Amino acid sequence: MTLQVVPTQPFSGQKPGTSGLRKRVAVFQQPHYLENFVQSIFDTVGAPEAATLTLGGDGRYFNRQAIQIILKMAAANGFSRVLVGLGGILSTPAASCVIRKYKTYGGIILSASHNPGGIDGDFGIKYNTPNGGPAPEKITEAIYESSKQITCYQILDAPDVSLDGIGETRLGDMVVEVISAVDDYAELMSAIFDFNAIKALFASGFSFRFDAMHAVTGPYAREVFINRLAAPETSLMNAIPLEDFGGGHPDPNLTYAHDLVTVMYGDNAPDFGAASDGDGDRNMILGRGFFVTPSDSLALLAANARLIPAYAQGIAGVARSMPTSAAVDRVAEELGIPCFETPTGWKFFGNLMDAGKVTLCGEESFGTGSNHVREKDGLWAVLFWLNILAIKRQPVENIMKRHWAQYGRNVYSRHDYEGLPTDAAAGVINHIHASFISLTGKQFGRYTIQVCDDFSYTDSVDGSISNNQGIRILFVDGSRIVFRLSGTGTEGATLRIYLEAYEPNRGQHHLDAQVALAEMIQIALDISELKQRTGRDVPTVIT
Repeated sequence: MTLQVVPTQPFSGQKPGTSGLRKRVAVFQQPHYLENFVQSIFDTVGAPEAATLTLGGDGRYFNRQAIQIILKMAAANGFSRVLVGLGGILSTPAASCVIRKYKTYGGIILSASHNPGGIDGDFGIKYNTPNGGPAPEKITEAIYESSKQITCYQILDAPDVSLDGIGETRLGDMVVEVISAVDDYAELMSAIFDFNAIKALFASGFSFRFDAMHAVTGPYAREVFINRLAAPETSLMNAIPLEDFGGGHPDPNLTYAHDLVTVMYGDNAPDFGAASDGDGDRNMILGRGFFVTPSDSLALLAANARLIPAYAQGIAGVARSMPTSAAVDRVAEELGIPCFETPTGWKFFGNLMDAGKVTLCGEESFGTGSNHVREKDGLWAVLFWLNILAIKRQPVENIMKRHWAQYGRNVYSRHDYEGLPTDAAAGVINHIHASFISLTGKQFGRYTIQVCDDFSYTDSVDGSISNNQGIRILFVDGSRIVFRLSGTGTEGATLRIYLEAYEPNRGQHHLDAQVALAEMIQIALDISELKQRTGRDVPTVIT
């Protein structure tokens, strides 16, 4: 084994987003591309002597090859130990769990989250800090700046390390320890929820389907639901992780989780259904023929938190991303706890959790979590619902309608226009910006615009300021339209339109969201001139 210092050119200048660096697999396979970015991480974070790193990914194509490269680079850059998930598999919330449990010097997570996988799909990489959460902007900016100046990287010339058995292997002066992160994660879940109550629910004949979408949560779901909670084997769908996610799109929504949706809206549907995404941090919740929006799910979990052993003494506060509906705000007001509105990005929640200001948090993009880790957590959300169902013993639809009867309903939907030409998407946003003054006070049918703005956020913990986080069209009655360009794709641009109308009539909640929001949908299209500027007649995905 010899240490190599490989001359290289500065990074390609492609700036990582809030969720790390995501590109096509072919981009990462370019000579020195991955190595340059990894060396920039190591140069920036400056691991102290005897530091341990956590490493793993969602099992997508190129995961194993990337892990071998990173292990050899970690050995060359002075790490004394790396904890790797068995087979290189490590869900994002489990990675956060491992970082926090073993107090490692952060971790590198290999995932493009809910993006498609396979040889022609996407790949991603990000660094999580020692608190278990995504690196804040000051670190990601420093990594990016380092990548533009890099002239060489360090790597050990050594054979690959086996990842398929628990145990330790030496790699130069470094120890590679393959661990069962599934067990670590399952033990954390058993400390949060009442597993005996959930086991009794399954024993009563309660039927359940969990769709792992051939992604990372398959092994975790088997250990938690089958091995520890004694759910029937038929509870699991698509539970074997595949490098191409079975050719599917591992995004747990009504469009892409079609296998589960077909079951839950079909004859003899199970009592409860759920799905998670590529790296295990997102969730979708379904009852029989009934979809729970992520915004409503967060609100209901907050309202019922005292039913869960870990939150029986109450919760400190809640937080939601700006595009998420204000449903949880109404719960927080009744509970007498603070509610924070943040930009999209889990690191903002992490700051609030580290400061003890919030316990539960969520994003409308199917992400929910708590202070047990510093990432959103798909299986945690499913277990939360199961624990509530084990106590209430009512159908999902009934539980949700009772919640609306108490708090009112924030009718909500998101329309995604994916793969737009970048210039056209930017043109839509620029047009709305230019219309702020003319739109203020304008009436559209029964809706009157109160104010238009571009959301900015000052972090109450570290004082950092985040500008241009999304355009808000706020109406007098509390309804909203939000326009936001998403950075999670790898080609073109994704424009998301968030639509929300508050329905105070607490006895009538039978309308389909798209029907109830029809007037607001038309207002959004008129304001944005989206059809004229992009040529798109319909959204790619509606949730």
